[in-house]
Amino acid sequence: MFSALLFCVIFLYGACIPKRFTGVIGAAAAEFSVDEDLLFAVIRAESGFDTAAESRAGAIGLMQIMPATARFIAQCMGEEPNVYDPADNVRMGAWYLAYLTEKFPSVTLRLAAYNAGEGTVLRWLAEGALHEKSGADAIPYAETAKYVRRVKNFYKLYNFFYF
Repeated sequence: MFSALLFCVIFLYGACIPKRFTGVIGAAAAEFSVDEDLLFAVIRAESGFDTAAESRAGAIGLMQIMPATARFIAQCMGEEPNVYDPADNVRMGAWYLAYLTEKFPSVTLRLAAYNAGEGTVLRWLAEGALHEKSGADAIPYAETAKYVRRVKNFYKLYNFFYF
């Protein structure tokens, strides 16, 4: 019984909530004052730590950054980061999460903006579809609501296993 439970814990720990690219993620989290476990959770949900991940919509890399968002981030950073380079991709994603932190008071809204776009979330707020303290269930797009719940669940697991 104990060995089966231990196996399950080890499986969850290693397979479901891995910490890969720790140096890159830790450095980007520190540089942009973003919660490191949140970065891990976003990467786990977005790409599953696959550096070559590309979505049907065109999102690229570990943090699944859209080309237009990558151009915006590069312009704001005053740099020419390579969205295909894992270290640059994570830095760009961390910068963008820090940027969204300035725009939105809650993690739910930040994650919704990361997934659906800043303009979309601002529209939902203006229309009253969302409020500053809304939970994921209030998000009008089912895919975005599912994404926010997924990232938050990974975030809880990272906090629990890597306290």
